Amino acid sequence: MVLTNIDPRAWKGRGTVSLSAADVVGELKALRKGRAIFTTPLADRVGPALRSTCGILEDDGTVEIRRKLSDRLRPLVESLPDDLKIALLAAFALDERARKPFYQERVHWAAITLDRDDRTVRRRIDEGIEQVAALAVAAPRHYPARGWHTEELRVTLALDQPVPEAFEFRRVIADADEIAVLDLAPTLPVAAESGDSLHESDRGVDVFHGGLLIRRVPESNDRTGLVLRLPEPLRRGARHEVGLRLRANLREPRYLCVPRHPCDLFDLHVRFGERVPKRIVRQEKVSPAAADDRSRTGSALAADRAGEVHVRFRNLAPGFAYGIRWAS
Repeated sequence: MVLTNIDPRAWKGRGTVSLSAADVVGELKALRKGRAIFTTPLADRVGPALRSTCGILEDDGTVEIRRKLSDRLRPLVESLPDDLKIALLAAFALDERARKPFYQERVHWAAITLDRDDRTVRRRIDEGIEQVAALAVAAPRHYPARGWHTEELRVTLALDQPVPEAFEFRRVIADADEIAVLDLAPTLPVAAESGDSLHESDRGVDVFHGGLLIRRVPESNDRTGLVLRLPEPLRRGARHEVGLRLRANLREPRYLCVPRHPCDLFDLHVRFGERVPKRIVRQEKVSPAAADDRSRTGSALAADRAGEVHVRFRNLAPGFAYGIRWAS
């Protein structure tokens, strides 16, 4: 059994919740009934176990509860074998094609999709729920003493421009009260002259929304951290979105995110255009020092017809590098 601390607002009067896989299984089986996550009102369907593992607060409304359930359950479901994944996406109405008003209708949709009978799909759903519950308990979403973490980081990098340009959209969650600034790890390294250090003029940064850039902090000879002051301090559990544009010539043929705080999702699109490198590899959870090793192997990636590659990483660990490297 795992003891999971939750925000005291998450389940008023309950204090610390003793969370077990059996607790999560029971609540997931109740959640799948009727319209599942599209039940209204939804709060009555969500007990202390799901509130804990999904970070649902007492004052969250139906829309916010639905979003938190979807954000937490979907990656767990998508990590399962295909048959269980399809069955559970249908059971909880996470797949748009299976958003039927009754559980039995969603079961039947999954049965047709999997070419199985309804009884087999019900067994798959029960099996999948057991596995999702075990995963949820094994990796509770709790980030102690860090202040905030990134729920989602989406980056689009265009290398077919005169100067490489990246658009970065980040959604963060406050893990404490009165979060007034964000210290953002750089995602776009800069090329200075050989042997020279980085100068302010070597990087272009524009804040599209979400705060005011108040200073830059040199971290190495090719990276500068950014400190962003928020419009208003965040309370614990609050979400905030930031949009940035960064422009810089790259020192190395790579694009890596080395998060300073935990990051749930990093989604990266890189556009090479007509000049697609001969070799593109995925880099996942490598040390920054190892990322500098050009001989290091990784999963090979292929660009599409538009000269683009798309990679996605989940549950990024602070201090490790995630992204891609290429060679002409």
